[in-house]
Amino acid sequence: MTNKDFSLFPSPCYIMEEGLLRKNLALIKSVADRAGVEIILAFKSFAMWRSFPIFREYIDHSTASSVYEARLALEEFGSKAHTYSPAYTEADFPEIMRCSSHITFNSLSQFHRFYPVVVAEGSGISCGIRINPEYSEVETELYNPCAPGTRFGVMADPLPEELPVGIEGFHCHCHCESSSYELEHTLEHLEGKFSRWFSQIKWLNLGGGHLMTRKDYDVEHLVRLLQGLKGRYSHLQIILEPGSAFTWQTGVLSSEIVDIVENRGIRTAILNVSFTCHMPDCLEMPYQPAVRGAEMGDAPPCFSPARIWRISPSRGYGNLRAPSFPSPSISLSSTAATWTRNSSWITSNWRSPSMP
Repeated sequence: MTNKDFSLFPSPCYIMEEGLLRKNLALIKSVADRAGVEIILAFKSFAMWRSFPIFREYIDHSTASSVYEARLALEEFGSKAHTYSPAYTEADFPEIMRCSSHITFNSLSQFHRFYPVVVAEGSGISCGIRINPEYSEVETELYNPCAPGTRFGVMADPLPEELPVGIEGFHCHCHCESSSYELEHTLEHLEGKFSRWFSQIKWLNLGGGHLMTRKDYDVEHLVRLLQGLKGRYSHLQIILEPGSAFTWQTGVLSSEIVDIVENRGIRTAILNVSFTCHMPDCLEMPYQPAVRGAEMGDAPPCFSPARIWRISPSRGYGNLRAPSFPSPSISLSSTAATWTRNSSWITSNWRSPSMP
């Protein structure tokens, strides 16, 4: 997109480029076809439903973690969801069943509680259990589903040698923007702890976090890994459900400066976006959105530990939309932009790692 293109859209606005999306989708479909696996879209990362007709040209299914995501799968994506939730309730479960082809339970107690309801419903929903391999290389504890004391999944010890009737699959999720080499290490632990049950199940869902569209991702290594897994367990349907990989670097969040205020010599540009409303992952994870035409700068003490982006005059005005203000210098912070005195302020078009 050129700078001129941004004037065509309202502000704020998530803007996705179809050509970039199709490039990612084509790569993902290539991996699925060559490895003989199914790759589905995780709505918790991306749910821009107007783009679903494009997705359906490349993939068939999606994964949901709530009633409304399951409805989105059926009513907008056009196929029933692979649904997982840490816990289901009697109030929500009938709608979950209506909208799902696969339901994964987080615990054996949840499975025993709801499996009779699935049988009575009679549509042939395939049920599975989430397993915990007790291994993950995710460094941020908040995003590590295998951290000590985690609430996610069943470890190998409590599982009986013969699985309860009705468990047809295992679901394992322990990655976050991870490489194929982290998946390789995970498979070693997963097979070491759980492969003795593989003959009793029909499908194995390897969860999300497989960032295969990132520039430095070793796609060929991933394909070889999955081909090897299929070779060892040819009866298993292997499923991956990445989220960010589908829309990685396919667009921007466009915003504008709507006011500039001053307090004790610090001038702050107020944007019409915020992390809380538009980029919540940046509050939970140590993400630092890339600002077009900007570079990271040092935050003054009053902003610590805020993240500051500095724009110099030599970089031009980028994709700025702002009132006509005088131009000493500006630095963009996480929720506002702060004026300094020796460069010039510029842009407020953000790109988050997990967006649009």
